[in-house]
Amino acid sequence: MTWNKKTIPTNKELTILGVLWDQGPCTVRQVHSAIDKNSKTGYTTTLKLMQLMLEKGLVSRDASNRSHVYSAAVPAEHGQTQVLDDLVDRLFSGSAEKLMMRALSGRKMSDEELANIKKVISQMEGK
Repeated sequence: MTWNKKTIPTNKELTILGVLWDQGPCTVRQVHSAIDKNSKTGYTTTLKLMQLMLEKGLVSRDASNRSHVYSAAVPAEHGQTQVLDDLVDRLFSGSAEKLMMRALSGRKMSDEELANIKKVISQMEGK
């Protein structure tokens, strides 16, 4: 599934997707418990958000049991790529270079993180 401007997740929806990506299929109560630690969102708000996400195609729902179980509609890597592509287009005028320069200059990185970045760049240069 490819997200478009109408289906790109909001920040709250991304938080819910993050729980589903990390924990796998969950009930609304399980998602609510996970996100309520960081924000004071009511259970009914979480339920409504997940129902809207179902309508947008961001999640799927197994209604075969009394407690409905929700799953992310796309794997984490796919969703992250789509959100990042949207961010690059909207905030960096489509320039991945500008994004990378901002990301690399804005945070202190460990030697391991820098080595991983260099490895990816080397792999890209070899293609």
